[in-house]
Amino acid sequence: MRPPLLPAPLGALLLLLLPPLLVLPPPALSSAAAAAQEAGRYSRAANEAPPAEFRLVKLEQLWQKANRLHLSAVKLAELHSDLKIQEKDELSWKKLKAEGLDEDGEKEAKLRRSLHVIMAKYGLDGKKDAHLGGTNYIKDGLENDVLDDPRLEKLWNKAKASNKFSEEELEKLRREFRHHKEKVHDYHLLLETVSRTEDLSKNVIHPLEEDALKEELLHQKHRELKEKLQSINQGFERLRRVSHQGYDATSEFEEPRVIDLWDMAKLGNFTEQELGSLREELKHFEAKVEKHHHYQKQLEISHEKLKHVEGTGDKEHLSRSKEKYALLEDKTKELGYKVKKHLQDLSGRISRGLQHNEL
Repeated sequence: MRPPLLPAPLGALLLLLLPPLLVLPPPALSSAAAAAQEAGRYSRAANEAPPAEFRLVKLEQLWQKANRLHLSAVKLAELHSDLKIQEKDELSWKKLKAEGLDEDGEKEAKLRRSLHVIMAKYGLDGKKDAHLGGTNYIKDGLENDVLDDPRLEKLWNKAKASNKFSEEELEKLRREFRHHKEKVHDYHLLLETVSRTEDLSKNVIHPLEEDALKEELLHQKHRELKEKLQSINQGFERLRRVSHQGYDATSEFEEPRVIDLWDMAKLGNFTEQELGSLREELKHFEAKVEKHHHYQKQLEISHEKLKHVEGTGDKEHLSRSKEKYALLEDKTKELGYKVKKHLQDLSGRISRGLQHNEL
């Protein structure tokens, strides 16, 4: 005998009250299983899609490419800082463009050049010359970096053989050599950009007013080239002097970028009071740079320890190591961004002082 059918309204009510089978929560993992799952995340990181670090798609793609290239922990943190600044500048430019404030395209061209420099610096431009990005400069950079200039290699070898430098001073000197190499690279990229712009200007007919604007932009580029070349020549002379004589204990600054900025400032149109103020700011900036170097070293050491612990299978130790590494990584990225933003601001102010002096 068939059971009587429920009235339609009552049947619908019971269906609503029944718990849906397909949305039941999964059973809770045991503590051991949860720990194993957590430990597996680090080793499977390369196969999982990480959360987006950047709002701009092209920058996120570069970041993901860098992670696939297995750059050192320090280089990844450096790249992160560079890309964050690039993103901030590009988002500001988009706002300017929307307001019609970049009609000549000068800001856009500068951003393209900046991104080109970043890609070349970390080996993300598809070229084989990627040793700047792939080298762990804390661990083996003193020996394995290629300087690409016989004069620099000769000076470096002379300095190493002179017994005038402690290990710490050799590391500092190598940073100066690397900084000089990057300045030369940046100069050649700008020179290439200016040459292309000049070639385009020769082959395209513009209204007279636009011609005058292009000429002024090229004039600015040539001024920038002149400043960079002057900085390169001064930098090389300093490297030659230090390599032969060793470090001067009475030197006002030690960080290569700070030395460059101070040399530029002394050539600018600054009053004694303004120079004094800049000197104090540069001292604070140098302290910030040294703090950043300290965290870079700690991050590299932490990364090596993490790789070692991962191989031991000690899940509790791995969890603690991962936590420490993540904290160091965040701090290094944060400091790197602050250092590079401060450097950008200082360079802009001092460059404007140089340009005003020329006028």
